[in-house]
Amino acid sequence: MSSRCFLMFSMIAFISASAKSQTLHCDVAIYGGTSAGVVAAIQAKTMGKHVLIIEPSGRIGGLTTGGLGQTDIGKKAAIGGLSKDFYRKVRQHYSKPSAWKWQASDEYRSGGQSATSITEETMWTFEPSVAHQIYLDWVRENEIQIIYNERLERSEQGVLKTLAPPRISEIRLESGKRILAKTFIDCSYEGDLLAAAQVRYSVGREANSVYSETLNGVQVQRAKHHQLMPDVDPYLVPGKKNSGLLPHIDPTGPGEEGQGDHRVQSYCFRMCMTDHPDNRIPFIKPAGYVPEWYELLLRNFEAGERRIPWHIGHMPNRKTDANNNYGFSTDFIGQNYDYPDASYAQREKIVAKHRLYQQGFLWTLANHPRVPAHIRKEVSRWGMCKDEFEHGDGWQGQLYIREARRMVSEYVMTQHHCQGRETANDSIGLAAYTMDSHHQQRYVGVDGKVHNEGDVQVGGFSPYPISYRSIIPSKSECTNLLVPVCLSASHIAFGSIRMEPVFMVLGQSAATAACLSIDQNCAVQDLKYSDLSQRLVADQQVLQWTGPKASPPKAGIDPKTLQGIVIDEVQAKRRGFDRAGTTVYPYVLDGYLHDGDTDKGFQTAVFKFQVPQSAQYEVRIGYSGYPNRASNVPVRIEHARGTTQVKIDQRKTAPINDLFLTVGIFRFETGSDYQVEISNQDTDGHVILDAIQIINTKTDLED
Repeated sequence: MSSRCFLMFSMIAFISASAKSQTLHCDVAIYGGTSAGVVAAIQAKTMGKHVLIIEPSGRIGGLTTGGLGQTDIGKKAAIGGLSKDFYRKVRQHYSKPSAWKWQASDEYRSGGQSATSITEETMWTFEPSVAHQIYLDWVRENEIQIIYNERLERSEQGVLKTLAPPRISEIRLESGKRILAKTFIDCSYEGDLLAAAQVRYSVGREANSVYSETLNGVQVQRAKHHQLMPDVDPYLVPGKKNSGLLPHIDPTGPGEEGQGDHRVQSYCFRMCMTDHPDNRIPFIKPAGYVPEWYELLLRNFEAGERRIPWHIGHMPNRKTDANNNYGFSTDFIGQNYDYPDASYAQREKIVAKHRLYQQGFLWTLANHPRVPAHIRKEVSRWGMCKDEFEHGDGWQGQLYIREARRMVSEYVMTQHHCQGRETANDSIGLAAYTMDSHHQQRYVGVDGKVHNEGDVQVGGFSPYPISYRSIIPSKSECTNLLVPVCLSASHIAFGSIRMEPVFMVLGQSAATAACLSIDQNCAVQDLKYSDLSQRLVADQQVLQWTGPKASPPKAGIDPKTLQGIVIDEVQAKRRGFDRAGTTVYPYVLDGYLHDGDTDKGFQTAVFKFQVPQSAQYEVRIGYSGYPNRASNVPVRIEHARGTTQVKIDQRKTAPINDLFLTVGIFRFETGSDYQVEISNQDTDGHVILDAIQIINTKTDLED
């Protein structure tokens, strides 16, 4: 090698080594350019700090720029600060005529939380590209430094800590870059920095007993929503158990009611679709399509499902935010358990598998001959958007990571905070959404059919404070780390907190605390809450709810206190009737189900029972009367003398304890199976489904 070549080679090697060992200094280092990360960076810059965002992908904004355009929050007035500023910027964008390319502004009706009136200062539905541009402009205006496509080195060398006190001194990226900062904020959806810093965390569901909750752990009894049709067979060869299970049915499920497990609520891609022919990319059959993955979907249609299995939230410019809905939909149930702790390579495979599943799901709906014709026709008019995302096929890179790791600090947000039985006294923002978990498994029930488990949707409470202590680790673990996304919360409480506007609120509050702790040269755990709250209020954060207070949820009637045989609606074999209600009291147990005054003639519920002795029995139907109910609900009773059909008026208050109506006295014999069927055939209002009561007229009534 000539001396000139050797010199050139040496220079290249030096430059390469320098790049790999590049050291960057800042005051606040933010890992994850999610919505929380962007807002945290802006707040830190506003407070005069040198801030750096490390974003593992090539796009900032997380889910807010990744298809989740229909904002979930619960109460808009609970959102303040920079989070609310974001939604003001959305409104400002759509106030311009130039923003409306694919439809006129007055044609748009969101159906979500956005008012269509231009007089409202905020707007809560938007296209992904609009959210992305708002963030990019925000970052540019504030001169925020971002490192794109760089990931944390997750080995022992990835996070260097001092021991006394335990502080992160630097983090290292896979490229070799070293990031030295005074304070670090983990804004990733996965919690990779907190895990690498050896901060305690959990994955999966806690048992109810851990925090004295009722909505955590395995939830078979509450799995009312998003169920398959009755009688969907789970086996490769229908009826033949020895043929094996169809794909993605958990052979170990469901587990014991209320017990904890490793399962994680399901993920999907939020889909930005369009029906505009000039902007539509038709659904394609993806390479690697696996027909067996959709056999349950097809069997579900053949069992009677006639609804399109997705939920469309309408966005501006004839676009959507499409999400999971019904028993078999965009959620890839049970295929994400390994994701939180998986390696980067394993995660990429899981994400790719989710994308393959969802693309195949759409193609199947649009093309498969076993899909009902009306569904194929409707789905086929939709497609992905040509003008969204970077890949040119309308698909984003951001999978909807509904839940991954959750930090376990000295203060844990739980169901009790959501429902107002416990209140944090160091609020850094409010949460307001329903406790919402998507399904976590498919399993074979005792009836030999397929069921979904894990979906919980319980609301009815007022906005509630989130504790500052829930976003900081134990002081013995790390004194300069804040975690506003994978915060310290139980599975079911996280299901309420995990909304993008709230993540932005928490990102701003975390950055405020980071900056104040730097100014005061103290651990984040030693920061005075009075100093933090004063600055948060000055920055328009909403720390306390001053609006109308929701009434505490009423306890349902315990069926053990009622006479005879009582069968709650969750024990019925249902087709439809998957909307829950607690508005009108009384009701048995947790509430009632109803038909939403839709799909007339499709929704049915069958209550099956046997009697302990042959006798005359009084049959009662439970419901809560209200003017919007149906006046002509069909009820069909099978008994020893045949079948009787009646219609009941649910607009009238039930005569027995405002809850039950007697529909007749019938003979039932021991050893025989009987049933009561309620449907919404030709009904003229909401049909309510609560318990039925079977009372022996001689023995039970005498008691």
